[in-house]
Amino acid sequence: MNTDRPSDLTPLPQARDRLAEVWCVIPVYNNGATIAAVASACRQYIPRVMIVDDGSTDCDLTAIFKDSDIKVARHPENRGKGAALLTALRQVAQANGKYMLTIDGDGQHFPDDLPKFLPLLAPDRIIIGERVEADGTMPRRSRFGRRFSDFWITLETGQLVSDTQSGFRAYPVGCLLALPLRGRRYDFEIEVLARAAWAGLSIVSVPVKVRYAPPGERVSSFRPFVDNLRISLAHTRLIGRRLVPWPSRRLFPKPVTTRELLEHPSQVFMRLFREAATPTGLAASAAVGIFLGALPLIGIHMAAVFYVTLRLRLNKVMALAVQNLCMPPVVPGICIALGFFLRHGHAITDVPFRQLASAPGQRFLEWWLGALLIAPLLAIVTGPVVYFLARATQKRMKKESIS
Repeated sequence: MNTDRPSDLTPLPQARDRLAEVWCVIPVYNNGATIAAVASACRQYIPRVMIVDDGSTDCDLTAIFKDSDIKVARHPENRGKGAALLTALRQVAQANGKYMLTIDGDGQHFPDDLPKFLPLLAPDRIIIGERVEADGTMPRRSRFGRRFSDFWITLETGQLVSDTQSGFRAYPVGCLLALPLRGRRYDFEIEVLARAAWAGLSIVSVPVKVRYAPPGERVSSFRPFVDNLRISLAHTRLIGRRLVPWPSRRLFPKPVTTRELLEHPSQVFMRLFREAATPTGLAASAAVGIFLGALPLIGIHMAAVFYVTLRLRLNKVMALAVQNLCMPPVVPGICIALGFFLRHGHAITDVPFRQLASAPGQRFLEWWLGALLIAPLLAIVTGPVVYFLARATQKRMKKESIS
């Protein structure tokens, strides 16, 4: 693909006016072979370019760009991509910049996609460059990581977000400085999306190109085990925070208040059907419903399901319906039998299955032990089944409406 600026690519008038408020930021760690070309290409589209050298040891970036107007900030040691972006964020704010466009320095992204972001810039919006046109083949591991991350961000925010692992983004500077961000490495780019959505910002995508270098050629600082573990812990922390009944600080008000909705019960009921009605949202709702339904939450199953789906903005109707599949005697009986085996080392042979499930309170510990294994298994099975059924149903309905 050609990265030279096309002759017919001209920013819209409003986009051109915004260039004075925009900085292009390139976080770098040991990308000496590609950073000069990437930064120079970005400079063709965005007048203000900043490189944050996060402790690189392969070259002296300050010396490389000493004769250019590209600004270089440097960390004396490697602190992580999130820390590099926060350093840039503070410096952009000091320079009165309002928006920060970030692009990786390894040559994966194409700077000629930068103008696509400009017309969409807004103080209440994060823009993600969704990688839709590829030069080369995306590694299977990256494909799985992208889907995994998209699923959890959608679950944490209630927004359908695409390509949450893309480093090609546009941020409103003022809003990000107001968010309580803890991540300092690759977990930063996950956390910022969740906390921004909780604060009332929207997250949108623009299609961009991407280049995947052959195996062994691309220089990446991503450490699969350590960084994936850190990202997984970030998702765990965000889900836990989402379930806490304490509102997050909102930078922008909700478009419709809960009180206004409750004044119109019919609208509330219809909203319960419509919310999280995508295949992904319905699958997540079903997985949560059956997971909680399998746990020994005697007398409070419906309340627990409603609370969790309310906090995660999932489809309550789907979750409440699916949790009924875990009613006695089958699922509780299986859980108790499994728990008994785990606790005593042998199966129950002297108690009829129906009698076993009819008095679960007498074997509460066994029920919990078995449920901690059965509940995740049911969720893992139910989620994909509902996803494919919902997708097939929606495709059929779409064809019927067209015909």
